[in-house]
Amino acid sequence: MTAMRTALLIARKELASFFDSMLAYLVITAFLGITGFFTWWFGTDVFIRGVADLATFFHVANWSLFILIPALTMRTLAEERKTGTLDLLLTRRATPGSVVLGKFMACLALIALTLACTLPYYATVSWLGPMDHGAVICGYLGLLLMSAFYIALGILASGLTANQVAAYVIALSAMALFHFGTSVVAANTVGATGRLFRYLSTGTHFENLGRGVIDSRDLIFFITFTWAALLLAARQPARTGARHA
Repeated sequence: MTAMRTALLIARKELASFFDSMLAYLVITAFLGITGFFTWWFGTDVFIRGVADLATFFHVANWSLFILIPALTMRTLAEERKTGTLDLLLTRRATPGSVVLGKFMACLALIALTLACTLPYYATVSWLGPMDHGAVICGYLGLLLMSAFYIALGILASGLTANQVAAYVIALSAMALFHFGTSVVAANTVGATGRLFRYLSTGTHFENLGRGVIDSRDLIFFITFTWAALLLAARQPARTGARHA
């Protein structure tokens, strides 16, 4: 059995468990409720702004995913470690990399499905007036890439402990560092240091994509840091397997 096939089997099992435990329905409902409320009813909603775009949605979705993704990922490896099923997986020819990749694909698939459920927002706003379709497509791409990075961080945090609450706190703290911590430092520093922290800010790259601009630097940032977080996460179950070999 190849590593990719194993990862796909794990992803399918994990995705099914999300729906069996109602977690998927809670994530989708919470995301649609929060983004829908602010996009259509409250604050700078579409009708108040009088502009046919999804700027409000993307802003709210950005923060909603920041809160929801740690809740989605906190159980991925922590629960397996606590129940002992992680060791069982690793003794059945499932490599640490395939376990982490499978968990990652399941979480990303659920987030992609959640974002797909908001496509009626896009259709409705497009019907209300002329809009920049390229900016909307890039905005969705930015949400997906940012989610992939945060999911990888969440899985890494989940691999560090068997306590799901601790995994949530660790993941949220790590994500906060990239979500707004780096922006705060960048705003108060100049020169090379300011540019470095600005580059490390997920907000910087998300805003670039939200403007409809696809820059290779933004893509490289998300892909590189997501891959690095997954590699680090794969070392956690590997250590567990080594201790029980």
